Amino acid sequence: MSCWDTVQAYAFRSLGYGERLLPRDDFTICQQVTLIGSGMFWNIYFGLLALLAGFFLANLVAVAKAAQNPWLRKPADWFILIFRGSPLFIQFFLAYFLFLNLKQSTGGFDWLTSAWAGALIVLFLNTSAYSAEIFYGALRSVPKGEVEAADAYGMAGWTRFRRVVWPTMLRLAWPAYTNEAIFLFHATTLVFFSGFPAFQQKGDALYYANYFADKTFNPFVPYPIVAGYFILLTLTVIALFGLVNRYLNRHLPQEHRRKLRYRPQIIR
Repeated sequence: MSCWDTVQAYAFRSLGYGERLLPRDDFTICQQVTLIGSGMFWNIYFGLLALLAGFFLANLVAVAKAAQNPWLRKPADWFILIFRGSPLFIQFFLAYFLFLNLKQSTGGFDWLTSAWAGALIVLFLNTSAYSAEIFYGALRSVPKGEVEAADAYGMAGWTRFRRVVWPTMLRLAWPAYTNEAIFLFHATTLVFFSGFPAFQQKGDALYYANYFADKTFNPFVPYPIVAGYFILLTLTVIALFGLVNRYLNRHLPQEHRRKLRYRPQIIR
C-alpha cells in the first residue's frame, strides 16, 4: 500500500470513515503520521467545543464572583475553588464514576459515559473555572477612569458593562486567556488516560500513538509525531488569538498594545 493509499484509507478513520481495522504489522511512518493525525480531530473537537462553551460560562462566573450579592458570589467562588483546586486527571475519574452510577441507577444517560460527551463536560467545566479567574482579575483591573467616563456620558447598568467594562476586561485578560486555551488543547490528551472509553477503536491522537508504541516497542516515533501535531496546533491557536488580540487593541497606539506571550504552565 502506497502512502497515498494509506492516507485515503486512514485519514478519517477516527471519525468512522475508511478502514475499520488497524494495521497489524509492517508499520510505516506514513501509517503513524496519518492515523495520529486522524486522532487529532478528536483533540480539536474536545478543545474547541470546551473553549467556546467555557468562554461564555467563564464570563458569567467572573461577573458573579465580582457581585456584591453573596448568593451569586459564593457559588462562583466554590465553583472556581473545586475545579482549580483539584487535578484535572482526578476530575475525569470522578466524573466517569458519577456518570456511570447515574446510568446504572436511571437506566439512561448512556451518552454521558462516552468520551465524546462525558470528557467534554469535564474539560468544559475545568476551563470555565480557570478562565473565570482570569476574567475576574481583569474585571477588577478595569481602570476607574473608564468607568467614570462612561458615567459622564450617561451610561449605566448593562449599557456601561457591554460598551466599556466588558471590552476592557477582555482586552486585559486576552493574553492570559490565550495561554489557557493552549493548555486546554494540550489537556485533551488526558482523555486517553481517563475512564471514558474510545468507541470502536476510534480514539484521539494519543490513542493511536499508544497503539503504535505497544506494537513496535518503540515510543520514540509515535510520541514525537503527536508532539509535532500539537506544536502546529499551538501555533494555530496563537495566530488566531493574536488576530483577536489585535482587534481588541485596535484603538490603542502601537506602542501601548499588549502583545501575546506564550507562557507554558508547568504545574496546574
